[in-house]
Amino acid sequence: MVRRQWMFDTLRRVFESHGFVPIQTPSFENLSTLTGKYGEEGDQLIFKILNNGDYLAKADDALLASKDSKALTPRISKKALRYDLTVPFARFVVMNRNELSFPFKRYQIQNVWRGDRPGKGRYQEFTQCDCDIIGTDSTLCELELVQIFSEGLTALGVPGFRIMINDRRVLAALAAAGGVGPEQFTDWTVAVDKLDKIGEEGVVREFEQRGLPASASAQLPSLVALRNHLDPLEALDAMSAMLQDHEAGQEALVSLRELVERAMATGVSKDCLRIDALLARGLDYYTGAIFEVTVDDAPVGSICGGGRYDDLTGIFGWSGMSGVGVSFGADRIEDVLNHFDAWPAMVSDSLDVMVVQMDGGDLAQELSATASLRDAGLSSELYPDRAKLKKQFKYANDRNVRWVMVLGEDERNAGKVMLKDMHEGAQDVLTMDEAVSRVQASRLS
Repeated sequence: MVRRQWMFDTLRRVFESHGFVPIQTPSFENLSTLTGKYGEEGDQLIFKILNNGDYLAKADDALLASKDSKALTPRISKKALRYDLTVPFARFVVMNRNELSFPFKRYQIQNVWRGDRPGKGRYQEFTQCDCDIIGTDSTLCELELVQIFSEGLTALGVPGFRIMINDRRVLAALAAAGGVGPEQFTDWTVAVDKLDKIGEEGVVREFEQRGLPASASAQLPSLVALRNHLDPLEALDAMSAMLQDHEAGQEALVSLRELVERAMATGVSKDCLRIDALLARGLDYYTGAIFEVTVDDAPVGSICGGGRYDDLTGIFGWSGMSGVGVSFGADRIEDVLNHFDAWPAMVSDSLDVMVVQMDGGDLAQELSATASLRDAGLSSELYPDRAKLKKQFKYANDRNVRWVMVLGEDERNAGKVMLKDMHEGAQDVLTMDEAVSRVQASRLS
């Protein structure tokens, strides 16, 4: 938890440096609020909550007998655990629109739940760290979120991360170029979104199962080849050549080029930017730019994601509010930092100084010294028992506390303290002010 708190604090500082403010939403929502926002597979992963009391009392006997769970569920379950933080955020915005200033920038660090099969990098409960901007369609918002990806992951020390970028309008144009009609676009995106899991042959089989035209399968190898372009501007050139006759796709490509060029001009490394023509993001509410972050040689899949949504608030009766947001997956980032042993050195228990309680000492002075350390902004504690010094020093070592303060008789008579460095083994007799300064200096080194 010390490591996780450091991770949350690091991301919180990045979010707040860009002007985002924190909110929280409840852990559960109306089931009708969540259903239909995450694609057909996402809907199956929503954790439903049974109605209070006798939840079968009003259930239809015929539905019970038929075991039609899809039809029965709305009768016995009206609420569900939240699947992500974005849909609840849209509800929050609509409910509080008279109190908010737009564009509204919020961040949120809370748990979400998905009925996924547990495995490496897959959790049924996990923490998302989201930031969203709603109330503007300016593409500068996408730029800011790419900057936040770069700044946040760099601050966390995540090695070899890649910010993958695409646009749902580009996807629609590519699907159309492959002979996929608008009514089949969702089937096409669901299939291509599985490319990393089932491979190219698996996607072709899924195309066939979903009744997509053979031209879509014939087009797939050329789309997969686009992923080999390491230079994002070269990838955009290649995609532009494929979509010469698709106006909406060309407009989206122009926006993506501006985004990449602005990101590089403002300090985002070109090496961490990628254009992925088959990045789909399976959530149905995305309408524009979409993002996903992966890490080279990591044991888990994407660690971050996000995108533009033009009318998510419309489901709550307030249409026309465009927004864009990204999410850092805290648990997968933790997995990556564990895998690469990339955590920074940090005191495991967040204790700067332990004050020894001396047998025959002056408890009032020891309590006063502990309080003085805290007043100086240092975490400190007084050992609760007058145990042998060997036992107290062992406790400090077990907690990885670097500094131990002793107020022996000679130190008390001189109005000083003895400060022992448990890492170096050295000890000095100092004034309290000198001792505080030494501990504070060690925190900065």
